[in-house]
Amino acid sequence: MERFIINDLLKWKNSKHRKPLILKGVRQVGKTWVLKEFGRQYYENTAYFNFDENEEYRQFFETTKDPDRILQNLMLASRQKIVPEKTLIIFDEVQDCPNVINSMKYFCENAPQYHIACAGSLLGIALAKPSSFPVGKVDFMQMNPMTFTEFLIANGDANLVQYLETIHTPEPIPDAFFNPLYEKLKMYYVTGGMPESVLMWTQDRDVDAMQAVLSNIIDAYQRDFAKHPDIKEFPKISMIWKSIPSQLARENKKFIYKAVKEGARAREYEDALQWLVDANLVKKIYRSTAPGLPLAAYDDLSAFKIYLVDVGLLRRLALLAPTAFCEGNRLFTEFKGALSENYVLEALTNQFEATPRYWSQINPSYEVDFIIQRENDIIPVEVKAETNTEAKSLKKYKEKFADKVKLRVRFSLDNLKLDNDLLNIPIFMADYADQLIGIALMAAG
Repeated sequence: MERFIINDLLKWKNSKHRKPLILKGVRQVGKTWVLKEFGRQYYENTAYFNFDENEEYRQFFETTKDPDRILQNLMLASRQKIVPEKTLIIFDEVQDCPNVINSMKYFCENAPQYHIACAGSLLGIALAKPSSFPVGKVDFMQMNPMTFTEFLIANGDANLVQYLETIHTPEPIPDAFFNPLYEKLKMYYVTGGMPESVLMWTQDRDVDAMQAVLSNIIDAYQRDFAKHPDIKEFPKISMIWKSIPSQLARENKKFIYKAVKEGARAREYEDALQWLVDANLVKKIYRSTAPGLPLAAYDDLSAFKIYLVDVGLLRRLALLAPTAFCEGNRLFTEFKGALSENYVLEALTNQFEATPRYWSQINPSYEVDFIIQRENDIIPVEVKAETNTEAKSLKKYKEKFADKVKLRVRFSLDNLKLDNDLLNIPIFMADYADQLIGIALMAAG
């Protein structure tokens, strides 16, 4: 499989200011595979150390802080060769090894000639602890599920990707490309972007195996909930997790604690929700009161929506059968277009540094699904899961903030089109939002 993050890893390798790397990402997103593949492609050899399989390796970090002694001990114990600049050293499953994470300070300061990448599940939880890592002494990288573009390549549709990369004007896409891209996106909603799930579909076309893979991943995540240091939080985390499909099935997707459990209050459940956010299993999107810079300054901290890390996992958690793939637009419209919103959010998160927000008002009720920051522009985004795409909320947003709206964006099943300041992007082009917005701003400007 081709993973675009390898390009980011190569930039890290070649950087003059390279520090030890911490690669974050949820369980089974492919962190170990991509680091080993990166080592195979760009280094003479890879030295791999798994601190879950070989707990005795942890002792080497307890007895000394000298990088050379640590590596000497690891080489002798594992019979692996480590050569400065030429070996990629992978420390895997480091989430329960604070001494390993802390040692990165000494590798950064005293042994920069060694190329080290650390990975592990629930690293976001480990790094949320104040004493977990030396600030400023490590580089971070986030690995997310496979994008729709990566899915297309894995599915043997590189020709469709090549076509998408040639688009430089906001003009309609010919049916010869539009129709297959629309059908492939339905496949992606079914499989999601977890590599093993994609593999079961793209190589074996085995729906049952793909379903089983997604179920196993969800089971593994639910077992991880028990790793919360306060065992009383375990059932709360589990209840929030299982409530996500019902939260997203409502017209107003603002997170409501009472939908988790009757009578539930924020203060009882906010720690459990934060655990899921730190674990990167859910994304928390705050309501924005106005389109200003920085986005965070206008957050309404009492109102937010939550989405899942992966659209395929959301479909499986919601017990939506893969047969919906054959039923016209059903996958796009199912539980109020929640799959489409989740998918678009994943694509936007990969492209824009600032976490998206959303905007809403009541009496009368309007809601813009996402607000994104692109450079110094704040852009409202709506996701329409059908071809009936009247954008009342985008109109209201423009009326309210006329002087701040250069462009409005709508994702839908309609074709690519720029209509004055309204850019309609076919939903299967969400991975190209940044590029298309740039084209539209130039055309409008």
